[in-house]
Amino acid sequence: MNKQPDRKRMQVFRALEGIPLDHDVMPWEGMDEATMAGMAKLAQVGAQDGMAEKTIVLFREPGEYGMSMMYAWFKSGYILPRHSHDADCLYYIIAGSLKMGSQVLGKGDGMFVPADAGYTYEVGPDGLELLEVRNATRFNIHFKGNDEAHWERVANVYPKNMTDWADETPPSEKTAESVG
Repeated sequence: MNKQPDRKRMQVFRALEGIPLDHDVMPWEGMDEATMAGMAKLAQVGAQDGMAEKTIVLFREPGEYGMSMMYAWFKSGYILPRHSHDADCLYYIIAGSLKMGSQVLGKGDGMFVPADAGYTYEVGPDGLELLEVRNATRFNIHFKGNDEAHWERVANVYPKNMTDWADETPPSEKTAESVG
C-alpha cells in the first residue's frame, strides 16, 4: 500500500513570536585563517553581536526540509563580510537601502541569490530592513573571498558608526515618524 506524504496545512506566524537566528539554523563555515583574522580585527575595534544587525526567524517549517523566512535589520553603513549560503534565497527590502556593486536597491526592491553564490553589500545611510525567504529550514553561512583589505573595510565601519548605532532605529520607524 502506498502511503501519501503528509498534507501541509496553513500556518500562521506572528512577528512577536519570532526567534533569534542562531548557529543551529545557520552554522558558520569557511572559518579559515583569513576569516579568523578578520573576525579578530572586528573584535579589536569593539564589534559586538547586535551592534550592527538584528535577525529573527519569523517562520520555519518543522523538520529538516521546507521553507523559512527571516526578518533582518542592518544599521546604517554596515558592510557584510563576503559570504554565501547553501540554499537559494529571495530578499525583499522593506525599508532603507543597500549598495551591491554598482546596484543600489531600495524599498520594494529585492534580489535572488542562488545557493553557493558569494556576495556582500553595504547598507545605506538610513539602515536596511529586509525579509529573507529560503527553500530550506537550515542553511549555512560560508565566509569566502574576504581578503585583508575587505576585512579592513568592514572593521573601519565600526569606530565610525558605533555612537550613532547605539540610538539608531529601524528605517521603517523613521519613515513612520516623519509621516506622523
